[in-house]
Amino acid sequence: MTDPARNAALWYAPDGYDPAAKGINGRRVAGESFLRGFLRHADIAEAVLLTGNPAEAEPVRALAESLRPGLPLRIVSSQQPGGIAPIRTLYYPSPNFAPEAWRRAPYGPGAWSLSGVTHTTSTAAVMEGWLNLRVAPVKPWDAVICTSRAVRASVDYQMDLIDAHLASHLGARPGPRPLLPVIPLGIDCAAFAPDPAAGAALRARLGAAPQDVVFTTIARLTPHEKFDPLPVYLAMAEAQRRLPPGQRLHVVFCGLFRDDYSRRVFEAGAAALMPGVGFALTDGADPHERSAALSGADVFLFPIDNIQETFGLAPVEAMAAGLPLLVSDWDGMKDTVTPDVGFRVTSRMLGPQALAPEALRYRGGVDNYVQYCAATSAMTELDIGEMVTRILDLALNPGLRRRMGQAGAARARGVYDWAQVIPRMQDLWAEQEALRRAGAASAPRYPAHALPVAPSPTALFAAWPSEVADLATPRFAARDLSGRADLEATLTARDYGGVKRMFAAPAQIAALLRAVTEAGPPGTSRDALAAQLRLAPASVERILIWLLKYDFIRRV
Repeated sequence: MTDPARNAALWYAPDGYDPAAKGINGRRVAGESFLRGFLRHADIAEAVLLTGNPAEAEPVRALAESLRPGLPLRIVSSQQPGGIAPIRTLYYPSPNFAPEAWRRAPYGPGAWSLSGVTHTTSTAAVMEGWLNLRVAPVKPWDAVICTSRAVRASVDYQMDLIDAHLASHLGARPGPRPLLPVIPLGIDCAAFAPDPAAGAALRARLGAAPQDVVFTTIARLTPHEKFDPLPVYLAMAEAQRRLPPGQRLHVVFCGLFRDDYSRRVFEAGAAALMPGVGFALTDGADPHERSAALSGADVFLFPIDNIQETFGLAPVEAMAAGLPLLVSDWDGMKDTVTPDVGFRVTSRMLGPQALAPEALRYRGGVDNYVQYCAATSAMTELDIGEMVTRILDLALNPGLRRRMGQAGAARARGVYDWAQVIPRMQDLWAEQEALRRAGAASAPRYPAHALPVAPSPTALFAAWPSEVADLATPRFAARDLSGRADLEATLTARDYGGVKRMFAAPAQIAALLRAVTEAGPPGTSRDALAAQLRLAPASVERILIWLLKYDFIRRV
């Protein structure tokens, strides 16, 4: 029997899981891959989605049926988050789950655990989100999965700064931090099996002879948010000059350009700096081109020099395809690329104070995110001499390439396949559940109307009206509606559907007005209406005050 403590409800919105609908980026690609991996490999009795729009989650039902026939899937509205029970952990596809901590607060911070995950951590929203997380009602049974040791170090560093600020500025003792386990992203290794025919077709398009060496990259092709290609071109050109006659290097970049500027940088740079090296750009939005790029290559190249990158999923995919790797010694690749599977080229940055102006300009809105990332990248060095040496090592040693490729494929299957990663996540959720059970009794609830970041508007703006409405004491009778629009016509004219939010269901409003009318001249009370219609008194009050506003009823 599966243990609910090892399951987590998934907070679902297409933006976190659907690159086809919302646009391809690393976060959504990783989210879609996780969703598939979870549905296929999680040891669970049911899958549960918590969503603000249940209709948006319905397509997941068909996905679950295709990946794991017979697995029950339950969709719960975020307006009733307690409905995820008996599951008591909520997986959130972002590191900044402060809004979910506040959503949980009225039920008690011990009602369930929260489990987030890092993706890009360099944006202002994410950096400020850590501050929000430190002042939200986060508990020791909550967690943020850090996808690499490098990300964990950056999270700890910023939390240290935030905690020091809270202590010095407010004299506050910061609350407990969430758990920060290091668990990598995963992939479906089988999806990256080489396609020899596609690979041969790509090499034919390149004009690559059998002795030629093709280096390929699959990435978003932006010099300011992914990697600067020009140092790579310089290293490739130098390596080409040192190769024996008759052997040629080729560079294939398979990806997407966000703008014409990026395309110009990649194309003009290649023409100017490595004219003797083969060069091709292919469409990263086409799955056949992505497969061809991996299948026709001899080496996977990933020279990231940008803080936008946090893990590096593409090198793991290339490992699954059996390719040796040449990457920068950067972020998650410090974990994923071991010496047996590839080479990591030394990267260097300036000291802490050097880029303080860039941080302040970005924070102050003078620079945008692209400018912030571009400035940091411009002052990040990849050791070109070392890169040249490693290009030659790989180009001149097919046996080395073969051994590294075989080791990479084994490492991908043994460490990064979702079949290996999902159980590690389930271990975390079980640990969170044990901590929650041990500490939940001492975690107080917050009044739903008095959350510090989201007080009820009738509490926050209590000084605005003449008085607070008393709807518990009086009785209510219906007005004579002769000669005026009835309820249905009034609701149609008011058209609450235009703002896609209504204070109560039209059927409930009609039923309550009908009950007041049937009570006759003596009228009826809030509590009597609540009992008669089986509604909470608070729900009855919402309808009563609207009916008074529109003169359908009167106080007796």
